[in-house]
This record gives sequence, structure tokens and C-alpha cells, in this order.
Amino acid sequence: MDPKDELATEVGGDEEAGLQFKELRRKKRIKCYAYIAAFAVFQTIIILVFALTVMRIKTPDVKLRSVTVEGLQVDNTTPSFSMTLIAEVTVKNKNFGHYKFDNTTATISYGGITVGEAVIAKGRAKARNTRKMNITMAVTSSQLSGNSNLGSEINSGMVTLSSYAKLSGKVQLMKMMKKRKTAEMNCTMALNLTSKAIQNLNCD
Repeated sequence: MDPKDELATEVGGDEEAGLQFKELRRKKRIKCYAYIAAFAVFQTIIILVFALTVMRIKTPDVKLRSVTVEGLQVDNTTPSFSMTLIAEVTVKNKNFGHYKFDNTTATISYGGITVGEAVIAKGRAKARNTRKMNITMAVTSSQLSGNSNLGSEINSGMVTLSSYAKLSGKVQLMKMMKKRKTAEMNCTMALNLTSKAIQNLNCD
């Protein structure tokens, strides 16, 4: 073979090898960029999920779970009633941080007029947990003199009552983020004068 042809063959082989090496490096760079982009997308998704779930602060739910009647006294002639209500109040905290609330007052009403109340002591509902508390309310219809509906309901054997409370407090996330949240309790119930028990307890 002519030396010139051999030299041309060697040069061509070197150029081809060089091109293959460059192509290999280019493919590696593309693959590396693809991994970086995929990781960035994954991190973005994780941050979005974290922001929409963990960092999203929800308003706690406050409800009456049960109400027990004690010492019920009813007078059909006056008409009037008095009793003691023992109620279980629950504060359901759906957040990933605890909810610390202040003292507040729960009221029992008839026809929009307060007939009893009790203090809900300040406390804390743990993250993703439900705090249970018992409160005792002395209830009397002394403020309802002259209410014609009361006599009708007492004669029917069922007295409609409502309960309200407003909790003010703060949700704390990771010991660095605090947000004030106010939770309200609105409940209705029926007092059965025959069985001396609360029926149809419903909270919004």
C-alpha cells in the first residue's frame, strides 16, 4: 500500500474515533442534563405537595359530642325548667402543628336568649389530634318569663335548645410559623322532658 494511502487511512481512523468520542461525551451531557431536569421537577412536586398539605393551615372543628341531663325540674304552670347539663366538647385539629386556644364561654340558648353558660378552659389540641373536654352548665329558664312558645314546647314534651362557642387561638407549625385561627361551634338539640335526655344533637 502506498504510504500516502496508509497515512490517509490512519488520519481517517483518528478523525472517526475523535467524532465517536465527541458524540459519546455529548450523549453523556444530555443524559446528565435530563437527570438534573428530572430531579428539579421531582423537587418541585415535593415542595408543592408539602405546601398544599403540611403547610396549609385549616380551621379546627369545635363540636358538642354528647350532652347529659341531670336534676331536671319542669313546671308546666309557670312555665319554666331548670337543670344541669354535662357536655363533652371536642376540638379536632387537622393541622400538622398544635392549636393553642384561649379561655372562652359556651352558651346554651332558648329562642335566642341565653339560659346557661360555662367556661371552656384554655388548652392545646395536638397536631392531627382531637382534644376532649367536659364542661358543666347550670341551665334555667328564669330569663324567659312571658315566652309563649316555651309553654307550648313544655306541653309537647320537647324543648328546642341551641349552643354556641367561639374559640380563638393560634396554629403553630414547626415551632417557627404561627397563624391565628378562630373556630366556632353552632349546635342544636332537643330536650326530651319525658326521658330527661338530649336528642337530635347536631353541630355545624
